[in-house]
Amino acid sequence: MNQLNPFPYATDDKRYHTWNYHLRKTFGHKVFKVALDGGFDCPNRDGTVAHGGCTFCSAAGSGDFAGNRADDLVTQFTDIKDKMHKKWKDGKYLAYFQAFTNTHAPVEVLRVKYESVMNLEGVVGLSIATRPDCLPDDVVEYLAELNERTYLWVELGLQTVHERTALLINRAHDYECYVEGVAKLRKHGIRVCSHLINGLPLETPEMMMETARAISELDVQGIKLHLLHLLKGTPMVKQYEKGLLEFLSFEDYVNLICDQLEILPPEMVVHRITGDGPIDLMIGPMWSVKKWDVLNAIDAEMKKRNSYQGKYYKKKEVQFV
Repeated sequence: MNQLNPFPYATDDKRYHTWNYHLRKTFGHKVFKVALDGGFDCPNRDGTVAHGGCTFCSAAGSGDFAGNRADDLVTQFTDIKDKMHKKWKDGKYLAYFQAFTNTHAPVEVLRVKYESVMNLEGVVGLSIATRPDCLPDDVVEYLAELNERTYLWVELGLQTVHERTALLINRAHDYECYVEGVAKLRKHGIRVCSHLINGLPLETPEMMMETARAISELDVQGIKLHLLHLLKGTPMVKQYEKGLLEFLSFEDYVNLICDQLEILPPEMVVHRITGDGPIDLMIGPMWSVKKWDVLNAIDAEMKKRNSYQGKYYKKKEVQFV
């Protein structure tokens, strides 16, 4: 990293490696995601590995802002794209398979779904959200093929490295499974984006930092730092009512995100550092619906600290036997 410019991550003075900066640097122009519902289920809901799903997950399978699954994928893509062009007049697209588990199907099904949109006009790549326990060898081989043909990210949900929490939220896979999933994808050079959630039940700030440290040591190229949103109708509501969940305050979340950014590798692309749930479903924390206030506060805190992504990152030493 250039010591005279330790945070060359954006033209708007961001001090972390932004997704927008990465895409503009890669493609030379604006690129935005078009979120789709591919009609998949989840192995944590349909009994393949468990029932009920993760306790935080909505009825839409974390695809609340994706297309309407009653429509075919081309129709979804067109509708979402047109809505986004009201904000951005031009740009290219990543077809983003967001809702539920988007490798939870036979390869021949995946092929039809992915390729129905990847060759649409203006599509420069794919982003596929899935679970580490849904990466059988034949699926990984197909993803490797796609990685040779287009710009590809696979987003893997981890959420936490703590097994106690994983059991509490009914995650239905352990950290070892996650590490194995990353290795399968990286063997073929596939870009991996790790998801973690800050504010899960009974987790302390130090536990959340431990999850970020673990991700910083993995061979992953991107990260999504989510804020837990409690949504109506999710199993986590009962955990909240039992006192197992306290919402992070605005100030605590901002400071936590800055702490996490400081220990991440500087080259890791930060796809997200906050988020907002559907307002009609939100129970809390309600401050999160003002997303720009959160983003601006994170920027201000990083400047106040005179800090930047990777300031305290320590690369793990390779041990030779």
